[in-house]
Amino acid sequence: MTGMTTPERTEPAIDAAERPMLEGWLEYHRATLAIKCEGLDDAQLRKASVPPAEFTLLGLVRHMAEVERGWFRAVLTGEDAPPIYGTDEDPDADFHPGESDTWEEARATWLAEIAQARTNAAKYGLDDLSVGLSRSGKQFNLRWIYTHMIEEYARHNGHADLVRERIDGATGV
Repeated sequence: MTGMTTPERTEPAIDAAERPMLEGWLEYHRATLAIKCEGLDDAQLRKASVPPAEFTLLGLVRHMAEVERGWFRAVLTGEDAPPIYGTDEDPDADFHPGESDTWEEARATWLAEIAQARTNAAKYGLDDLSVGLSRSGKQFNLRWIYTHMIEEYARHNGHADLVRERIDGATGV
């Protein structure tokens, strides 16, 4: 069984103000997903190890790149930010990496979207409404977007826990 190393992840201070608390938990969950992928090769990262679910760690990272892009670029700032992986034929292509898709590319794309998300969010207050609209045609304040992103990562990190354990038995984090 291969064990995972545990890079430093910092939980927000229990007495942090609201914004640092929200940003801290979002960063914590971003780091958790990265840790779940650590030490695996591309074939392992593409492995759907929890049938009948099609989740792969590579697919989850690609999905979170799309989610970061959607909420912090398309919705928050109103930027024209088309899907990275999704197509008309396969809108969920982020979850379906092919043999030629690599961790190096997915990780770089995900980290670039996270960096842009941080830059965009820094321009807004928690109560500021988004410039763009969601698929439902609604505006959201930054507080709601942060809370939703924490929920999105937490849910998918649960999937990542199961996928990783089935690949090499590694648990924890």
